[in-house]
Formats: sequence, structure tokens, C-alpha cells
Amino acid sequence: MQNRKLRIYLEGTLFASLAMVLSFIPTGIGSSFSVSLGMIPLTFYAVRRGVIPGLYAGFIWGLLHFITGSVYMLNFYQVIIEYTLAYAFTGAAGLYSNEILSSIESNNKKMVYFYIISAVFLGAASRYFWHFIAGWIFWGEYALWGMSAVVFSLVMNGLSMLATGFVTMVVLLLLYKNSPLIFQAKK
Repeated sequence: MQNRKLRIYLEGTLFASLAMVLSFIPTGIGSSFSVSLGMIPLTFYAVRRGVIPGLYAGFIWGLLHFITGSVYMLNFYQVIIEYTLAYAFTGAAGLYSNEILSSIESNNKKMVYFYIISAVFLGAASRYFWHFIAGWIFWGEYALWGMSAVVFSLVMNGLSMLATGFVTMVVLLLLYKNSPLIFQAKK
């Protein structure tokens, strides 16, 4: 039992590292919009292993931003929100893990597609909710075009969430279509 848990969390650390590596691929337009490719392996891991390991891997991904010098810091609270909470909450996608795995086992493809889309949306929305909060509270003075902090944060983080979610959803659906067994972890 102990070795199994260790293996699951080591796997999560590897997926967090892969997410960090993918984060170095430039996908940003301006300073406020980007597609986060790291969401792909993190969401996959959360779906494969569940919500608690997913939250763990997301938290590790957030911490890796410190090690790689990729943190934009205004103050302590902003850093906590954007680099621990936001990245950890990517793992919320794991709430659909059991439904996805059950649907794969029963070969119910429509339900697998539905639950993968739901998991991706939940993980992306959970993460970007925290980015929205930080954008509103801490980054508002940098809002462009005379927008209020709330509107600017909602628009920019909302667009980033939708683009990131769309890319993640497409990749996960293609993974399932071409190799559904990779979603099923060894017991």
C-alpha cells in the first residue's frame, strides 16, 4: 500500500515537471493572455489518479515556478493565490476521475467524452477563478483600455481559461480516442 501511494505521488511529480516544461513554450499574446499547455498533463494526471493526487501535482507545478524563476511577484498574498492555490486547483479535474474510468470500462464513449469535457472545464475554471481573483485585487492598476480591474481580469483570465480549456480538451479527447487504456492506471 505504501509503495503504491509513493508511486502515485512520484508520478504526480513527473507530470508536474512535464507541465512546467510545457509552460516554457511561448503561447502568450501580450502580458495578460496565454494558453497554458501545462494544463494538458496536469488534467490528464488528475483524471487518471483522482482529485487528491491532482491537487498535489498542481501544487508541485506551482512550486516549480519558484525554482525556475517564473514567478511574477507583487506581494506575498498574490503569490500564494496565483502560484499555490491556482495551480493546485487544476487538480479539481480529478473529481470526474471515477466517472471517466467507469465509462471507459463500460465502453460508453459518449459518457467518456462528456466527462472528459466536464473535467477539463472544471479544472480550468477552478484554476482561472484564482487568477481572476488575483487579477482583480492585485493587478487591477495595470488594466488596459480604461477597463475596471474586475472587467479586465474577467475578460483576460476568461479568454485564457477558454483557450487553455479548449486545447486541453482536444488533446485529452484525442488521447482517449487513440489510446483509452492510458487513462486507466495500474491498481
